[in-house]
Amino acid sequence: MATAEEVAKAAERRDVRDRWLLSAPALLVIFLAATGPLLIVLVYSFLTPGSYGDVKWQFSPEAWISVFLERDIFDDTLSIAAAHVTIFLRSIKLSVVTTIATLVLGFPTAYFMATRSEKTRDLWLFLITIPFWTNLLIRTFAVLQIIRNEGIINTILLKLGIISAPIQILYTDTAILIGMAYVYLPLMVLPIYASMEKLDFRLVEAGYDLYASRFQVLRRIIFPLVKPGVIAGSILVFIPALGAYVTPSVLGGGKNMMLSNLIELQFGQGRNWPLGSALSIAVMIIVMVALLAYVRNAGRSGVRHG
Repeated sequence: MATAEEVAKAAERRDVRDRWLLSAPALLVIFLAATGPLLIVLVYSFLTPGSYGDVKWQFSPEAWISVFLERDIFDDTLSIAAAHVTIFLRSIKLSVVTTIATLVLGFPTAYFMATRSEKTRDLWLFLITIPFWTNLLIRTFAVLQIIRNEGIINTILLKLGIISAPIQILYTDTAILIGMAYVYLPLMVLPIYASMEKLDFRLVEAGYDLYASRFQVLRRIIFPLVKPGVIAGSILVFIPALGAYVTPSVLGGGKNMMLSNLIELQFGQGRNWPLGSALSIAVMIIVMVALLAYVRNAGRSGVRHG
């Protein structure tokens, strides 16, 4: 005869099994929706490009070779694909600089919001989220109107006599950086604010009581305590910045391409779907490596700081 403990364990196992069975359809749909398109792209990256787009179902690693290498049309020798490498480096550089710029602007903004009274915090949080109400393309065109040769910045500088000719900002890496920093700034502010709102500011007062300078309080007290928010904000900014398409297209004018523009070119005018698929997977690998580096660094920091 089964004991009460065995009966309880059997009931628990049945309960767990029933929960899995009930959630299986939803999990299956989520799994197929998440991995299905990715598997299609992965398969396409190992096929042969068709003459007018699409693919031929013939295995070929040429697309992956072409990600960083190019084959000479005369003797089939391989050399570094300078254009692709340049675009990869530009995309990573602009994404990293955008992350740093949003951190520099977003950290004091979040600190300002967290140190306001509880009655006004909601107002500041509301103002930060207003840009999300507007379409990304409209926000990008708004930046374009500010930085173009006849825009607000150049008009003011010309009228003040500071410059004699408009400064060429549009269609440069600087224009892309300004646009992405503006677009993704709220994604940096909100996670840092969420961490800073929970900060016990009595610790800051204790630091000042112990004759710590403002910089020491920031470096030794505030920043370590809100570091999870900084890491979360950096991830939220870096990933979409690396795959940004609209902002580089509008503000870069097609002259300063990023990875997303290169991928779109392969699926569109280039009609090389396998190469576009290989580039897409390569971008995903870069993002995964960056995420692992963030998580590993955060884990080590957590061990050191206990």
